[in-house]
Amino acid sequence: MTPDFRLDRTLAAAELEDVLRQVGAERYHIRHPFHRLMVEGRLTREQMQAWALNRYCYQAVIPRKDAIILSRIEDRALRLSWRERILDHDGDGASPGGIERWMRLATGLGLDAQTVASQRLALPATRFCVGAYLTLVEKRTLLEAIASSLTEMFSPEVIGERVSAILERYPYVDADTLDYFTPRLAQAPRDVDVALAYVREHARTMETQQLVVDALIAKCEILWTMLDALYFSYVEPGITPPGAFAPEAGR
Repeated sequence: MTPDFRLDRTLAAAELEDVLRQVGAERYHIRHPFHRLMVEGRLTREQMQAWALNRYCYQAVIPRKDAIILSRIEDRALRLSWRERILDHDGDGASPGGIERWMRLATGLGLDAQTVASQRLALPATRFCVGAYLTLVEKRTLLEAIASSLTEMFSPEVIGERVSAILERYPYVDADTLDYFTPRLAQAPRDVDVALAYVREHARTMETQQLVVDALIAKCEILWTMLDALYFSYVEPGITPPGAFAPEAGR
């Protein structure tokens, strides 16, 4: 395998999983400078607000993404498993889902709920990335769509680091504000088991394995690019696009 993750042979299932985990080790956004500033306690409240507001756009699209994937699955057992993802984020009408809990994070940082939900102050790059993710799961093969969800293999690490650092270094944030992350520590590994089993079963040639690797890279690039836009707009050089979030506009 080359440094850019080009395969030169068919891999055993365990070897493929090792490659996917290496993709995460090198390309997941836990390494991004914006995330590093966050966990080091070096973001202002306004920068934290910009992160929460823009990330809401991604959180809100997750059940739509999973509904697209669900509509493409012919196996009933897999559909039943995948359906849980939609309930996790939309809720079931009685208990809140991930979207509602993320809104609690955004309002806990001082943002107006209606403004966040409208997504009108999101960065253009954020909206572009969210749209690109929907396009990926709709237009590429089902195998690639499922493989793109495997960034969840790496999310417990980023959640553990993020939550403890924010509670320690941002005194205006409490545990209730960060309630979104607690269920994800159990949900993400469960979802990974389902997606990884599908990938291991259906990616058995070098060509299909390369599709899987490339899909995971594409998803990592989407998440990385969202943080690129936040860094450029709110850290350095601090050039915010017209119409995008500014501290006064988000209140």
